[in-house]
Amino acid sequence: MKIVTTTLLLCISICVNAQYFYPASKTENVSDTYFGVTYNDPYRWIENISQPEVADWFKQQANYSNSILNKIKGRDELIAEWKMLDKLQPERISSVAVENNRYFYRKTLPGESVGKLFTRQGLAGKETLLFDPLNFIVGKPLTISFAAPSYDGKKIAIAYTQQGAEVDVIKIMDVDTKIFMKDSIFPTAGFGAWTFDNKGFFYGSIKSADNKDPESRLNSKMKFHVAGTDQSDDKDFFSNEKYPAMNIAPSLYPYVYLSKDSRKYIFSGVGSVQPELVSYYAPLEDMNVASIAWKNLSTSSDKLVRSFAVIGDDAFAITYNGAKNYKLVSTNLKNPDWSKAATIVAERPNQTLEYFTNTKDFLLFVHSDGTNNKLSKYNIKTKKTSEVKLPYSGTVNVFCINTETNECTLGITSWVKPYTEFSLNAVNDVISASAFNKAPEYPAKYKDLEVKDVEVKGHDGVMIPLSIVYRKGTKLDGSNICYLNAYGAYGYSLNQGFDVKENSLAVKGVVLAYPHVRGGSEKGEAWYRAGYKTTKPNTWKDFISCAEYMIEKGYTSKGKIAGSGTSAGGVLISRAVTERPDLFTAAICNVGCANAMRLEFGANGPVNTPEFGTVKDETECKALYEMDGMQHVQKGTAYPAVMCVAGWNDSRVIAWQPGKFAAALQNSTTSSKPVLMKVNYDNGHFTEDKNVTFSNFADQYAFLLWQCGHPEFQLKN
Repeated sequence: MKIVTTTLLLCISICVNAQYFYPASKTENVSDTYFGVTYNDPYRWIENISQPEVADWFKQQANYSNSILNKIKGRDELIAEWKMLDKLQPERISSVAVENNRYFYRKTLPGESVGKLFTRQGLAGKETLLFDPLNFIVGKPLTISFAAPSYDGKKIAIAYTQQGAEVDVIKIMDVDTKIFMKDSIFPTAGFGAWTFDNKGFFYGSIKSADNKDPESRLNSKMKFHVAGTDQSDDKDFFSNEKYPAMNIAPSLYPYVYLSKDSRKYIFSGVGSVQPELVSYYAPLEDMNVASIAWKNLSTSSDKLVRSFAVIGDDAFAITYNGAKNYKLVSTNLKNPDWSKAATIVAERPNQTLEYFTNTKDFLLFVHSDGTNNKLSKYNIKTKKTSEVKLPYSGTVNVFCINTETNECTLGITSWVKPYTEFSLNAVNDVISASAFNKAPEYPAKYKDLEVKDVEVKGHDGVMIPLSIVYRKGTKLDGSNICYLNAYGAYGYSLNQGFDVKENSLAVKGVVLAYPHVRGGSEKGEAWYRAGYKTTKPNTWKDFISCAEYMIEKGYTSKGKIAGSGTSAGGVLISRAVTERPDLFTAAICNVGCANAMRLEFGANGPVNTPEFGTVKDETECKALYEMDGMQHVQKGTAYPAVMCVAGWNDSRVIAWQPGKFAAALQNSTTSSKPVLMKVNYDNGHFTEDKNVTFSNFADQYAFLLWQCGHPEFQLKN
């Protein structure tokens, strides 16, 4: 590899076209040579995000974008509508845990921006507020990342973060007195588990909270903290430094956990975006020895993905080994051998196995036909499987708060039905109203939406599933604005879910389209691998095919079609726009990966190389170039209106990823359409804070509707 940097060549003038006057984005002669091929990178300087010059460039871009977005009619009305709808939402209960018959949960009241932490003794006990993140530090609104009670229910570890940074402070509260102990642990990323003696817990320790430092998350450690002690006394429990013979790569995140369902063991593993589980185990009594003799529980070659659990000495997992649609298998910890694992749930020909969970006597597992979920159960004692009939179809979320019982929580949602929870008795399959999370009662127009699922022929003849949501009675005469939103990475399927923000567009006559592109796993493991590394072009080509279908069938027409991609979906949208700039009217690259060749050089980049690849490999380097939106921006091209969005505190996709794409488009487009670089200084990759979220997405949707000609979203005066 050869890197070439020369002096400043050019400072682009502020005036790019007659209509928009962007802050200047200079170019430099910077290039990388990989395997004999030279790749120019004129905006490399934007990666120096800690430098005052770069920080000032982002601030100028943010101010300029806001000066335009503030003029769009309808944006503030969107926020007002979402807040009104939020007040119709019954109180939301989440992250429920029960220890020693003490319930802990986060509750968000109608209209509240973030959830607070509560407890009660028994399900019918008196509710007590434990922690209010908005009032804990004066002038600094926080959000709760997690709250983990000790097994006796007397202490709770509370992690909080500020402005979506995803770097946590962990503090410990005495539940009876509601007083925090002296412990304060920072910076952290992730929680392992309390020990069964309730004396301490494991947590993920990172080097730095600076999301702009590319080494801040390398060589992370799983440490052990004793409650009531200073952080400086915490011991390195599991890391490459602790166990150098295990060769834990610097990019991986070590983790440790305990399971109430298997109290004889301690478990560990290493995590990345690689879906295959790599894990270890040891007898619990070895936890206090100087060096644990970890045994392999699973390797990447076992192809275990999605869900994993140990009950007693039996380990259960989902695998795609010999099962493209996945199957559920089991082995025994006394001599684990996944190559000889017993099949618990066989592969189904037209359904993919999504996940499983366990109760006292059952495994509950969910299949998908690509659109709707099916729930079944496996009796651990009788080894019999049966289907559980659901109240209605959609996406199913089933979980058991207390695995010492057979009582579960069942949540169901769809594109047009809000998330609703039920109680499920796994013994007799009786489904009843839940004590938590009732469905909201929205205005009638939100019930006047319908869904159509179709398949679209892709560029190579493969049929692409597409879900379309629209107002009843919509005419297919090409007059409608269409908003396409897709993802297509990590094997994550684009499941049904009621999104009040997007559905608020549908009630205004916008047609919503959700392409289930390759890179997800709607059609199994092969569907995922068909949009992965060298096959990644299928992801954005599928998106393009679905956009063309929406025009062909009269749902919309050119001049009225907009697309969006978030996070890894930034690859999809940045390449869809650069490959077919004539097709789209407007696009949003939301905290998006738009400079794939430089992903691995950001703080969260190394851990993502299993998904996207590395420039150190010749084949993967070429694939990364194909994925790179910035690399494919061509001067003299009429690009659609594009808004890039960055979270200043984002450690997952650092701000320079969408920033470089925006700079390239601003300096290259010949159209009269705007290219904006929106920066959320109060956000990271995302945030729980609804005030921040509503403002962010109102800007995005108002921008799209403005450019697509919606009469309610035009510039003031």
